[in-house]
Order: sequence, then structure tokens, then C-alpha cells
Amino acid sequence: MDATTLKREAARAALDAVADGMRLGIGSGTTAEQFVDLLGAKVAAGLTVKGVPTSEKTAALCRAHGVPLATLDELPELDLTIDGADEVAPDLTLIKGGGGALLREKIVAFASARMIVIVDGSKLVATLGRFPLPIEVNRFGLAATRLAISNSADRLGLAGPLTLRMTNGQPFVTDGGHLILDASFGRIPQPRALSEALHAIPGVVEHGLFLGLAKSVIVAGADGIRTLSAAH
Repeated sequence: MDATTLKREAARAALDAVADGMRLGIGSGTTAEQFVDLLGAKVAAGLTVKGVPTSEKTAALCRAHGVPLATLDELPELDLTIDGADEVAPDLTLIKGGGGALLREKIVAFASARMIVIVDGSKLVATLGRFPLPIEVNRFGLAATRLAISNSADRLGLAGPLTLRMTNGQPFVTDGGHLILDASFGRIPQPRALSEALHAIPGVVEHGLFLGLAKSVIVAGADGIRTLSAAH
């Protein structure tokens, strides 16, 4: 099966966890788009949910598929969030933010009683860091923030370029109006220490390390569907 088919099968498996009446966080990215398509069909068939989208792109897709939406202010506590990931480590720590929606994705996940991640098998890694870590930063003081990130990474034994994300020749701007630095560290053996170091930098708005948020990960591969669960 190709990657798109695998993503759709993972999304289909996650849909089994969605019950009538749920307050549902809806993720961003190509795998989440497959989920929205399938969810829309369920809603059309009579399923009642209220969705909180993690990006403007997801919101538009939900509207196109007839999925009722609410804001997180209207529904500050959610039953379940379903989202994709760029990398998944064995302890279910994640790297997210390849699509640029990491801040809203993390806020929504944190507001949820449960987070299910849907991926294809290529996203599983032994140690996070092969995928560049997205770091959302304030526009003001970009050079100072970049230097502070580099120095903090160096103290943790991490090295690699910090690349300002661009789109169509211009800096990529998140839905929140921020910029993204993609950190190509190659390997992040201490994600919690890096998370704490990044949060200590005033210019860092958020980062793409999702620690302790995923309760389970549904993985679609050539040999079928399997579910990884977080240790308790």
C-alpha cells in the first residue's frame, strides 16, 4: 500500500474511538485530512460531534465535509483529540509541527482527556530527531532567539543548522503570526531536557516536542494495523 492508503487506514481505525456526542480535537496534516474525510461521512450518516480544529486549514476542510465546529473557548475541555505526527519514539514522545500548526495542536492536545496519534510505519523511530524539530518563535528578536536556541542546544550536546522556514520565497507565518525555526539536530536523546531549555528562552513560543500527551498511537503498515499504548 502507498503512504496515502496507509494514512487512511490508520485514520479509519482511529474513527472507531469516536463516540456520539464527543467534543473532538481535530489535528492538522495529511493524515488528519484523511480522518476529516472519513469523519465527514460518519457525520452525514448521523454521528453527532463538535470539532475543535487545530489550524485554519483543518477548519476549512471540516466545513467542506460538514463537520460541526466550535472554538476551544466554547469547549475548553475535550474528550478526544486525533492527530498525526512527524516522528514517534518508543515511549510515544513525538515530534510534530511539520505543517506549522504545532502551537494550536499542543494546546488542543493538552485540553483533551485523551490523544490518539495516527501514523504510517515510516514515522516510527528509535530516537527522535531525524525529522527537523520545529520551534515556533516570535518575530521580534529573531537573531537573539536563534542564538539562544543554538547555545542551549550546544550545552545539551546537540548541534545542527537552525533554518528559518520559508514558503514561496517568504518566511512561513503560523496561524498565530509567528515564525518557525527548523532545528536539524539529527538525534535528540534527552527530549525533556531540550524541552525545558527551549521553554526557558523568552523568544520561543512553543516547540514540536510532544511529551506525555499521546495515550496511544495507531500505526498502519503493510502488515496491517497495530496500536502502541503509553506506559502507565
